[in-house]
Amino acid sequence: MKNKKVVEIEERIPTLKERRRLRSNRWLIIYVSLFFLLMTVIIYFQTSFSHIKAVEVDGNAFVSDEWIIKQTGLLNDVSMWFFDEDAAVNEVSSHPEIRTVTLSRKWPNTVLLHVEEYERIGYVEAGGSFFPLLETGDMLTAEETAVNAPFDAPILYGFDDEKVTVELAKELTQVSESIRMGMSEIHLSPADNDPLKIIVYMNDGFVVHSTVRRFAERIAPYPSVVEQLDANVEGILHMRINPYFERFETEEEEEGESEG
Repeated sequence: MKNKKVVEIEERIPTLKERRRLRSNRWLIIYVSLFFLLMTVIIYFQTSFSHIKAVEVDGNAFVSDEWIIKQTGLLNDVSMWFFDEDAAVNEVSSHPEIRTVTLSRKWPNTVLLHVEEYERIGYVEAGGSFFPLLETGDMLTAEETAVNAPFDAPILYGFDDEKVTVELAKELTQVSESIRMGMSEIHLSPADNDPLKIIVYMNDGFVVHSTVRRFAERIAPYPSVVEQLDANVEGILHMRINPYFERFETEEEEEGESEG
């Protein structure tokens, strides 16, 4: 019986040795793989392979991609993983027309920038040029921001007082987009009883007299008021406390009154 057990053990010894060898080879393969993986990571981070190769921008309508990318400085041999995100975002956010900037990474070497801009709610006429007025009340005064023929917001004339301009900007942000887009020009026309009187020329041909103070509230009923008017009759639509229409007298009516 004892001899049988000795024989069985001797027969299993080659199998045990083979298993031990396979186990050792397996660990060797794991160690070698980890070594090469570690070397690959080190090489990646220590060379230009980890540098940012592209910066993609979206969400911007007026501020150029070129300006935004240049401000970040991310294409100056900067590592994809080791750069100051806050500094890059703050540099882009320094533009007065940019509200927010969100930064993210896209493998392997691209940085994504999502930009949200402040809305342009008007264009202030100055020296024959038209400069954007933002919803914040700030006016962009750089020559490169001037527009030759604004189409996406009304043109403002006579607004030389910054406080009045900021107040109107605040009101225009509260005006519905449909009404605001229907405005062609807004003229500041001070009167003795109202230094903030404005005349608004609408795209539908009507002329509105109102005031800067609480302008958003006063102009709100405009669509329903206009529906009741004859588009062929010219006059002034007074939009203050109680809107009313003042018809222009025609030449025939004036002649009739003079004869009478």
